[in-house]
Amino acid sequence: MTPDRASPSAARRLTDQAWLLMMLPPLFWASNAVMGRAVAGAVPPIGLAFWRWVLGTLIVLPFAWKHLRRDLPALRASWKPVLLLGTLGIGMFNTFQYIALNSTTALNAVMLQSSMPVMIVLMSFLLFGDRVRPLQGAGIVVSLAGALTLVSHGDPAVLLGLRLNAGDLWMLTAIAVYAAYTTLLRRKPAAHGLSFILVTFAIGAVELLPFYLWETVTQRPVEATATTFLAVGYVALFPSIVAYLCFNRVVELVGANSAGLAIHLVPVFGSLLAVAFLGEQPHLYHGVGIALIAAGIALATRRRA
Repeated sequence: MTPDRASPSAARRLTDQAWLLMMLPPLFWASNAVMGRAVAGAVPPIGLAFWRWVLGTLIVLPFAWKHLRRDLPALRASWKPVLLLGTLGIGMFNTFQYIALNSTTALNAVMLQSSMPVMIVLMSFLLFGDRVRPLQGAGIVVSLAGALTLVSHGDPAVLLGLRLNAGDLWMLTAIAVYAAYTTLLRRKPAAHGLSFILVTFAIGAVELLPFYLWETVTQRPVEATATTFLAVGYVALFPSIVAYLCFNRVVELVGANSAGLAIHLVPVFGSLLAVAFLGEQPHLYHGVGIALIAAGIALATRRRA
């Protein structure tokens, strides 16, 4: 009746919309890759990752505090999976990705990310014995075809000419790490989403501290420039807080295998961002790729919906 009583119900309905929540993480992850590549020469990779999680922790803290006090017993009881998830999804994945973006192309990075849903399915089978439903398998294949259409611009020769370097190996490692994180999210304790990301963000920041100090002393320090503040502020707020809250919830709603298909939306949003902000022209392969990805996700999530 009153706004106070209606808002929790409205918020619950919003957090139950798997399709809506599946859209946001790849949008921000696409922009994160663009940002990481754009500032690769200005901001050291470990420094960018470290300050990203420090700032993310500070932003989340006042909103998560009341939930954390209630959830602390559950988080303590499950400290081993929480520590592992914080290490994989926060401490390792984005750090490896920023290192990779110092020496690989955006095309290679996006192309390699298209393998993540397949890795998630493989890890779900190896770790938990999950079987892939026929519709889910068809959806994975169709959405993968759409992602490859986008990153190759509809030209198979681009895929055949793909060459891997040290940065690509870092990217492949990052992808395997995040696939493990996604698969293991089912071990996440029963805690509010804000409590969980606060603790995992803090774990990632603490684990990165010695590596950040090493990079500062032996490589180069993070300089207090406008570029640094803009990059850290953006990646802390959107690719970190918003994207992780949404993605973790999607895994709860549709499972790791179907949620992993959100990764195939990264090249979709990358293409749309390029058209909107970089003046690139839309082509037929954009429409074909996006349609295949949408059809694949619809197939893979149909039964859950």
